[in-house]
Amino acid sequence: MLHRNVFLLLLLVVAATLRSRADDGYRLWLKYDRIADAAPRQQYQRAAQFIANPGTTPVLRAAAGELQRGLSGLLGQVVPVVAAAGSRTGGIVLRVDAKASANGQPLKPEGYHIFSEKQNLVITGRTDAAVLYGAFALLRQVQMRKALVGLNLTSNPRINFRLINHWDNQNGTVERGYAGSSIWQWYEMPERLDPRYTDYARANASIGINGVVINNVNASARYLTAEYIGKVAALAGVMRPYGIRVYMSVFWAAPKVLGGLPTADPLDPAVKQWWTAKSDEIYKAIPDFGGFLVKANSEGEPGPQDYNRNHADGANMLAQALGRHEGVVMWRAFVYKANSNGDRFKEAFEEFQPLDGKFDPKVLVQVKNGPIDFQAREPFHPLFGAMPKTPLVLEVQLTQEYLGFATHLVYLGPLIKECLEADTYAKGAGSTVAKVVDGTVDQHTLSAIAGVANIGSDRNWTGHPMGQANWYAFGRLAWDHTLSSKTIAEEWTNMTLTTQPAAERTIVDLMEKSRNIYVRYTTPLGLHHIMGESIHYGPQPWLAKAGRPDWTAIYYHKGDSLGLGFNRTATGSNALALYKPEVQKQWGNPQTCPLDYLLWFHHVGWKQPLSTGRTLWNELCTRYYTGADSVLWMQKQWAQVQPQVDPAIYTDVAARLQTQRKEALWWRDACVLYFQTLSRQPIPAPLVPPTRTLAEVKSLVTIYQLK
Repeated sequence: MLHRNVFLLLLLVVAATLRSRADDGYRLWLKYDRIADAAPRQQYQRAAQFIANPGTTPVLRAAAGELQRGLSGLLGQVVPVVAAAGSRTGGIVLRVDAKASANGQPLKPEGYHIFSEKQNLVITGRTDAAVLYGAFALLRQVQMRKALVGLNLTSNPRINFRLINHWDNQNGTVERGYAGSSIWQWYEMPERLDPRYTDYARANASIGINGVVINNVNASARYLTAEYIGKVAALAGVMRPYGIRVYMSVFWAAPKVLGGLPTADPLDPAVKQWWTAKSDEIYKAIPDFGGFLVKANSEGEPGPQDYNRNHADGANMLAQALGRHEGVVMWRAFVYKANSNGDRFKEAFEEFQPLDGKFDPKVLVQVKNGPIDFQAREPFHPLFGAMPKTPLVLEVQLTQEYLGFATHLVYLGPLIKECLEADTYAKGAGSTVAKVVDGTVDQHTLSAIAGVANIGSDRNWTGHPMGQANWYAFGRLAWDHTLSSKTIAEEWTNMTLTTQPAAERTIVDLMEKSRNIYVRYTTPLGLHHIMGESIHYGPQPWLAKAGRPDWTAIYYHKGDSLGLGFNRTATGSNALALYKPEVQKQWGNPQTCPLDYLLWFHHVGWKQPLSTGRTLWNELCTRYYTGADSVLWMQKQWAQVQPQVDPAIYTDVAARLQTQRKEALWWRDACVLYFQTLSRQPIPAPLVPPTRTLAEVKSLVTIYQLK
């Protein structure tokens, strides 16, 4: 034990030296820097004199190791790990108890309870993973300078499967990734496992993530080869001590590509046998494998419809191939066909809702938060509340595909909460998306939520330093969707940037308003999908020709000389009818529809007065201008916290805000100048017309699309 403590002391010295250098963002929110204020530090020192860990499992060792690492750093002194507390007091005791309860109620398998007992703090739960989550919760208390005396903290996850979906490819690229290449170095595995994988697992476990889909939904069959199963098994070994299971996205036609079969028909006996044998092969290498994620018959991907089968036929075959294994199948509902006269808004509903009740018990249907594709603001997807017999996975995007990539500061806590709190009225008022997803509305035993990763090989993981907050917010909401986005922003800011109260308030205010600011200067009043072709970057509202009609901008905004917006009422595509009557009432009348959703559901005249007292045209211009100007406010807010934020992080964010301001003006000018050609209205006073021409802003899109 002595040599171990000497080693830890050396680590503390090294850590102190590193802390004197610029913060490169690598540690994320797991920053265990010594607490400078002596009074709270001494309080914590009295409560954390030792860590008693009687268990020897990898997960319990990880929990004790994290506590030791965190507390030793925060308190500036080694906190030893012992096998048992004995008669000692003033320490932290880890305890796995199959009958653990709190306040008279049994804990869920991953739920934890932290309480005082015989002058020690006890972290308990029914499983090793529960104790691990409790350990991170206790560290969060200390990082945020909260009292430990009398602590009585209980928390149960509201959703079973809390997943990060990687869109990483085996060649190292990341589809819609803006933080460098993939973190997975496949060519080195299984012989070498990058230490970064362990830090990735620690970060996920700290926010309650318990599953990782390691590859892109546009999957390569290569992941199902023996070569790659061995690599994934090695990666699973890194994740396992942190309570994380690995999952794979699978290529539907793999039986043809790898197995040499003439078909991938899900009802063909040879295809069924191939998938059964492949599942057994995977589970032999990875006994706790999580299961399969499938994108089929969407955007050119093969699927069961190639053989006149439906999605349930495909999903059920895979579920049955899993057999006795515990894994699940998550079948994505992101499907749409090229139809210039249709409405992409409706297509997933029309394909999946009739299949409700026809899926195997091991199948969950994975649904994006909105009906189009991760826009800056979308109405909740109409499938939520419309498939009571099928557990639905909520899929949200953390990588900012339609949100300015890694150059725009956009905190996604409010966006995710907006969807979770939307009322579907599936079984009356209060049937929120959150309660549909967590299974309480329809009493499902399986529940899941997935976040498309914004993680890459950049040293700070997410490209934009503030993008880390979106990863953090997703995990915290996946664990407990009742948390407010503001509370989560406060936690992240305290743990990552500063504990100075005034600076924290300023940063949290900036974060909370950032998404609405982005919407105002890009897609106000319910505009959507008017960004740059293919790359999805910058404005291109004039786009009229693309590889398919629903990849153009005019398909969505329907702008003409009369007005703007997509009529989805009974006189238009009637997509509004997919929702319950109570929801239709909210959005069905253009006179009372909330302005944030107005152009999602209505084609509105340019001169039509709105509830603001302005015409549609004048309100559109006002929002574009005030949105772009609000980035100046963001810059000023950030400048105020410079003394309290690490200089390297401050400079990085400040520079990105300059880019954001430039591109907000680009969006403003491009959109008001283009829509002006349709409205034939002047820019309303006192707004100053753009100094550049429409041709000049159009040329910027061409430059960005050069290869």
